[in-house]
Amino acid sequence: MTNSITFRVHALPAAALDTVRRTGRDAADQPVEALAAGGGEPLRCCLRDAEAGEALLLFGYPPPVAAGPYREIGPIFAHAAVCPGPEAPGGHPPAWRGRPQVLRAYDRQGRICGGRLHNGTDPEAVIAELFADPAVHQLHSRNVVYGCFMFAVERAAG
Repeated sequence: MTNSITFRVHALPAAALDTVRRTGRDAADQPVEALAAGGGEPLRCCLRDAEAGEALLLFGYPPPVAAGPYREIGPIFAHAAVCPGPEAPGGHPPAWRGRPQVLRAYDRQGRICGGRLHNGTDPEAVIAELFADPAVHQLHSRNVVYGCFMFAVERAAG
């Protein structure tokens, strides 16, 4: 599929992670859990899976949508210390290519307005299909089994 829609993938914002690291509290004002990775935990700071033994934080995070009934707080993993961030900033995470995901579509009011399950082999095509609907403002990639927020996708300006 030819894609004329440009988009940008967003990892966990550094400022949000800095606040969690500094305060030890999450978005629900609950204590952050520090743990050693068992291996395979999806890291939202650098958009890859953790390697066994890495120092992680587990905490509640509200994915970026407008305030309203669809806004939620869910569990995410991130490095306990500052990391270099995603390998391919702005693009689909290379380490998660081929991973089945749900792409949930949101409108400007933060309401769910569609979505798709995809097998991960051509996420750009699925992203383009969803963004073909002018009502779609933002997409969230979600873990298939647990439903956890993985990353946000927005139309690129231009």
